[in-house]
Amino acid sequence: MAIRPILPYPHPGLSEICAPVIDFDDQLQTLVTDLIDTMRAAPGVGITAAHIGVKQRVFVLELTPGTVLTYINPEILDQSAQTMRHMEGSVSMPGFTEEVERPSEVEVKFQDTSGMEHRQTAEGFHAICIQHEIDQLDGLFWLKRLSKLKRDRLVKKWEKSRKP
Repeated sequence: MAIRPILPYPHPGLSEICAPVIDFDDQLQTLVTDLIDTMRAAPGVGITAAHIGVKQRVFVLELTPGTVLTYINPEILDQSAQTMRHMEGSVSMPGFTEEVERPSEVEVKFQDTSGMEHRQTAEGFHAICIQHEIDQLDGLFWLKRLSKLKRDRLVKKWEKSRKP
């Protein structure tokens, strides 16, 4: 159990594509536990291994307090044509949010910590979170989902907030 440092935006590691998990061992379980501790300390409702500088396709969500969902090697199989808008942010850019539009339902395939494969249909906020975290695993920081105008405005505010 450890709270690990979170890479701050615009760290180059947040733009790297994560590799699939191959070994379902004690190191993976430790990573998942550290992700949970780090997410809760941030605080946030989700975090990827990429956020802490580990280039593996792993993320955790805690949409309901006390219920953690772990996704290893996640892959979106299908998504709805219907979309929804939701405020998004990142543990790598705390305190900054903007509205993003995404499909309102997704079907996802993933593995658990023992390597067992699962399929799940998620809708609403759960679907938004899955898409957000998979984007991060693919090296696509959530700001890339914004218009250039909104992105530039938010980045400028972020940079200003980081100056001493």
